[in-house]
Amino acid sequence: MPLLPGTEPFRRDGGEVGVLVCHGFTGSPQSVRPWAEFLADQGLTVSLPLLPGHGTRWQDLQITTWQDWYAEVDRELRALTERCSAVFVCGLSMGGALALRLAAKHGDAISGVAVVNPANKVHDAAGPLLPVLRHLVRTTKGIASDIAKPGAEEVGYDRVPLHAAHSLRRFFRQVDSELPRVTQPLLVMNSPQDHVVPPVDSERILSRVSSTDVRQTLLERSYHVATLDHDAEQIFEDTLAFITRLAPQAADAAGTAREGAADRGGA
Repeated sequence: MPLLPGTEPFRRDGGEVGVLVCHGFTGSPQSVRPWAEFLADQGLTVSLPLLPGHGTRWQDLQITTWQDWYAEVDRELRALTERCSAVFVCGLSMGGALALRLAAKHGDAISGVAVVNPANKVHDAAGPLLPVLRHLVRTTKGIASDIAKPGAEEVGYDRVPLHAAHSLRRFFRQVDSELPRVTQPLLVMNSPQDHVVPPVDSERILSRVSSTDVRQTLLERSYHVATLDHDAEQIFEDTLAFITRLAPQAADAAGTAREGAADRGGA
């Protein structure tokens, strides 16, 4: 099945600091590509995989589970840790939950976690009915493109397959039980106005992790897909500051990247 335009995975080799970026449920790398590309432009080694079942058609997502999505980011993380001296994990929405589980499972192999509107629970009233409902109804309406910025659009599915939604709900419960094992420095960036993942999810995550180095940024002008919204630049800059504070070698890489860009601009 061909990929939807813009949903391709993104990878770029840079310096010795690596960053894994995870996209959300029914979305694709397109929704977080500007975030990944910004970090890569700062000289970091960046990997943004396409999760199984995403980027094509909703029917492909219907036959996948959270174990498939997690296995993909776990493989990418292991590849980054082999190449880099320090690795950070980032994610939007369900991608934030994936990043947090990676942190809980991999411990000191991860130097820090940065998440945007991280999801922790299926809040739909039909959520508890999914174990049965998924056998009666195939899909429900999509959740893509919750963006305040005019003209910005997320490439994602217009339908949510309920078999996958059921697996997502089970995944959130799994991650919630593992949050106390998250000890790494944590940056949470969340939108007070989010029509997909309510702010209570970020507060729940902040209350359950064991991290002592915790920072929070409120994205006042953006909705759920904040990486494509008015506060995107804030997300990019805060993430870079978070990484360079914890991994000074990243600051050196960013300086070298800026010098190279200046030289090219003056050529």
